[in-house]
Amino acid sequence: MSKVTAEWVSVSEDLAIVSHEKGEFWFLDLHEDLIPFTRPMTRNGTRGSTAGLLNGAVALGFASEGGDVERGAISLPKYVLDLIGSYHISRRTPNHFSRAAERFRELRRPDIATYLETHGREETGHDRLVLKDLRALGLPAERIVANFVPEGMQPLCELFDRLCAAEYPVGCIGYCYCFESTAALKQKPEVEALEALCPEGIDASRFLRTHSGLGSELAHVEELIDFIASLPASDRIEIVKAAYETALAMANRLRRDGRMSDAAILAKIQAAAGQEINLAA
Repeated sequence: MSKVTAEWVSVSEDLAIVSHEKGEFWFLDLHEDLIPFTRPMTRNGTRGSTAGLLNGAVALGFASEGGDVERGAISLPKYVLDLIGSYHISRRTPNHFSRAAERFRELRRPDIATYLETHGREETGHDRLVLKDLRALGLPAERIVANFVPEGMQPLCELFDRLCAAEYPVGCIGYCYCFESTAALKQKPEVEALEALCPEGIDASRFLRTHSGLGSELAHVEELIDFIASLPASDRIEIVKAAYETALAMANRLRRDGRMSDAAILAKIQAAAGQEINLAA
């Protein structure tokens, strides 16, 4: 009988994610003494089992607490709100990854340091894509992002800050995986539906196209899986936990934003802009 490689991570005292080399995953209730899943994994995994763990962490985070996320009807105000939130993450990414990379060089982990430095360079300038998109919609982009961090995005910003400033900041890779894997799920029909919200002749989807299945996200996700699978079990555990925590925060943000009316969103954007704005398609 051939051996099957399995990986597992406990994300709480009573719940573990288990995966195997074909990429499938499932969740175990740890109230029962399910050896070996009550103990941290220690062995190497495979690309498939690592991908299963990561995807299981994201799926579990989105399904926890308030249940599955339903975003509701799309609208131009909600799209702009999403752009504003994305600015505050993309603005942080290069410097945060640079700081984390410096820490890993101090810890004599050049493998992780090099990966973070490379990925930080790849993400440099993406905040400017958001500003271009907001300006294309006739909005005072710099003033709005300076005065407004969407309430649902604030916990995600704080989580990113904390993970990257940690003594051993490997969790920032799990944060990155959650964002990039969910962005890669946006395919051409969803991108085109969001583009159709904008006034005719206006290109306000630079950031969206880049961070979707139409841009570089699929390649980034594949690279991330390969890299994470190569790391020791202790690193993979922390990365999976961070991906789960990020998915929880992201799901809460989507629920919060989904409950906001277009009028409420417009009021917040106008307050940040300091002027009346018009988001009619």
